[in-house]
Amino acid sequence: MNDTLQTLMREATRLTQSGNLMEATAAIQRALGNTGAAPLPPSPIFSTPSPIILDDCVFEVAQPEAQPKAHPTQAPRPEAVQPEAVRPDANWPGRGEFTLGSHTHASLTRRYKLFTPPGSAGHSASKSLPLVVMLHGCTQNPDDFAAGTGMNQLAREQGFYVLYPEQAADANPQRCWNWFKHNHQSRGRGETALLASMTLAVIAQHGIDPRRVYIAGLSAGGAMAAIVAAAYPDVYAAVGVHSGLAVGAASNVSEALAAMRSGATGGKAGRVTGTVPTIVFHGDQDATVHSRNGEQVIAAAPDASGKRVEQGTSSGGRRFTRTVHQRSHAAKSNIHGDTSSDTSSDSSRDTFSDISCGTNAGQPASRTVAEHWLVHGGGHAWSGGDPKGSYTDPKGPDASREMLRFFSEQVLLPSSTK
Repeated sequence: MNDTLQTLMREATRLTQSGNLMEATAAIQRALGNTGAAPLPPSPIFSTPSPIILDDCVFEVAQPEAQPKAHPTQAPRPEAVQPEAVRPDANWPGRGEFTLGSHTHASLTRRYKLFTPPGSAGHSASKSLPLVVMLHGCTQNPDDFAAGTGMNQLAREQGFYVLYPEQAADANPQRCWNWFKHNHQSRGRGETALLASMTLAVIAQHGIDPRRVYIAGLSAGGAMAAIVAAAYPDVYAAVGVHSGLAVGAASNVSEALAAMRSGATGGKAGRVTGTVPTIVFHGDQDATVHSRNGEQVIAAAPDASGKRVEQGTSSGGRRFTRTVHQRSHAAKSNIHGDTSSDTSSDSSRDTFSDISCGTNAGQPASRTVAEHWLVHGGGHAWSGGDPKGSYTDPKGPDASREMLRFFSEQVLLPSSTK
């Protein structure tokens, strides 16, 4: 774990919330490796349309507007990017903002949408909100993915930010994240570095709790979420992979097609041992990404000392098998911790934003480090999703709520509690 990065990002969050913007920017620059650059002049971050430059990153500040603007077909050049935003549509009238912006890192530029929950400005440094990063699948976009997963509705109910990076058509004609290309599969490179950089910038801009940052995705987005989490375990406290593939499953198009058809072969999948708690959803009738891939994602998750298997049926009539992998606190730990020992779905528990963060002191003898949900009869679709979005299965168990419940049990711990 990069202890310096964690320390600097916590300090940047504290300084941003206290109004010390120049000092906060300097801390962010140090966190991103630009210790030699002069700090930016102090400015009101949330009221200027000028881009904030962090190292080689350009982070555009989103500003609410009266009317939405259309997405361009290609990512603009960094110097041409203008901050823009849309007010909430009919699904979110006066109940949070869904803003549009863009981020550049190492010559790559991607747009994003950010859902900001209502009342977020009133949170103090001691009650900073979590962040969930959501990576859409091929042919999808942030609006479509938000509608299908219902994640903004849950963010409004439970109090957390949701970041939806958007793949550009000029980077992939089908708008797939390039999880299968070797130059996008490791720390400090390609889309993996871009997504982590975007995450860090949003954390700093909005005073988000750096201990509670999570990433999830569907299909190509799920495969990329697994890669990003594995490359940056010092940024993400947990990962959710829906209908995706394991890290290392492919390094070119032909290997990707083969892995999607029947799972990775030759020991390719899981060659990177995971340290980030992982939750997987996969339909056993998925004709696009074989369900064996979900098994391989779990096989690469953190080691567990025990597991239990449960059978159930969703309210929509889909049967599922849920396998919970647990680790004893006495076993060797990694950089992550949990905030709850309850591994059951319980809608009556505290909201996501209210879950306390801390060490494992006083916790029971074991905790969940991985979950595998195999949805029987489910295809290549977000389980329990809303049909207003593409690739959704309303009959399945609610993947969005279950991922949030799993995420709420995980927290990124400082080195002193490893």
